[in-house]
Amino acid sequence: MPEEVLFESESRRSREEIAAYLRTVVESLESGSEITFVRGEESVTMDPPARPTFEVKAEREGPADGPGELSVEFELEWDEDGESGGPGGELQIE
Repeated sequence: MPEEVLFESESRRSREEIAAYLRTVVESLESGSEITFVRGEESVTMDPPARPTFEVKAEREGPADGPGELSVEFELEWDEDGESGGPGGELQIE
């Protein structure tokens, strides 16, 4: 299935700024509200279901014998019909 990017933003931010963005997402998830992402004239509103699939990924990209790029990705996934699936398992963040 081809992927269609509905919205994308990438920018260097402080840890505090990133935490503030994530808090806004958390508050929307806790209240069951839609989440709207805005950048300039571009925006998209998403309405996650009550139980979306939550994916956390820690990656290292680059050569095996030298420095690379590290990343942490948090992803919510659900079908457009509101169903979600995927593997279960207990996630812990310490």
